[in-house]
Amino acid sequence: MALLRPLLTALALLTCRPGGSLGCALPGSHAQVSRDNLVLLGQMRRLSPFLCLRARKDFRFPREMLEGGQLREAQAAAAVLRELLQQTFNLLHTERSSAAWSPAPLHGLRSGLHRQLEALDACLVQATGEGERAPGMHGPALAIKRYFQDIRVYLEDQGYSDCAWEVVRLEIMRALSSSATLQDSLAIKDGDLGSP
Repeated sequence: MALLRPLLTALALLTCRPGGSLGCALPGSHAQVSRDNLVLLGQMRRLSPFLCLRARKDFRFPREMLEGGQLREAQAAAAVLRELLQQTFNLLHTERSSAAWSPAPLHGLRSGLHRQLEALDACLVQATGEGERAPGMHGPALAIKRYFQDIRVYLEDQGYSDCAWEVVRLEIMRALSSSATLQDSLAIKDGDLGSP
């Protein structure tokens, strides 16, 4: 539990605060869903990470792109956060992931990610206008997509072993925690999503 406390704190930062720069207010439950998702990821652990040291891999989460000021517009930052949540949801919504983990926490995590995506999508639509689209797949959002592609290739190369899934579970926890800086930038920028 001591290891989870800093991760829970970081994930709590992943939520947009009401009145934030997205130009909309996410539901008050959004922060709780983020914390719950991290707890569920912790509950999904089936093996000790020490048993899987040989399976470790550095997936090179594009942290510097997210923290290095490349996301100056809140709309771009929101699009990257959305891509991170969507790719996580897609990865966990496969037949192979269902076989890897207990159904109850996996279902809860999928539901939580889905609720976060719906709330973020509603904010993006509200902030950009219903007829306008969010920024396309480029820069940091594309880096997130490539990062998850590397995870999928790794799982396939490892034969979707229990250790491979454990490595991926820990990586997802790190990725969600690392995006706290991105979420902070969404909460403290002045203006709305359309402002430079």
